[in-house]
Amino acid sequence: MIKKFLKVAVFVLLLPSVVHANEHSNKHDVVELLVYKTPTCGCCKKWISHIESEGFITYAKDYLDISPVKAKLGIAANYRSCHSAISRDGFAFEGHVPAKFIRQFLKEDHADAIGLSVPAMPLGSPGMEVGDRFTPYQVLILYKDGSSKVYAEVKTYEEQF
Repeated sequence: MIKKFLKVAVFVLLLPSVVHANEHSNKHDVVELLVYKTPTCGCCKKWISHIESEGFITYAKDYLDISPVKAKLGIAANYRSCHSAISRDGFAFEGHVPAKFIRQFLKEDHADAIGLSVPAMPLGSPGMEVGDRFTPYQVLILYKDGSSKVYAEVKTYEEQF
């Protein structure tokens, strides 16, 4: 009887730490991205730093012209930016997409989606920091048929994190 009580007591005492450890590991599941970029782009390097600081593992491949890669991924010209990242699942993340939206997207199911895009290079987006300047922007979900819809609206710098 005492052995059973001790086992139950130890389990009850350890339960909060086990639950907390699981919550922490789920929040930061390791995501690997292959990033296609040009060798001289400083904002691409800064975006990679942002992604890595959020627990992602990145592998960079430099190309002088990455437009053929973007075309192969199905990213139309109006959704393009300076770099493209690909997850192990084959999803594309075009431009300065914040890490939190990549992680969120990868946990969801989106029929016919190819990934997310932040077209152009909005000031204040991850990798495009210029002092305290910030331009609100949209994160778009891209579909295989070439269409898109708004996935998230980022109205302030703080909403990115």
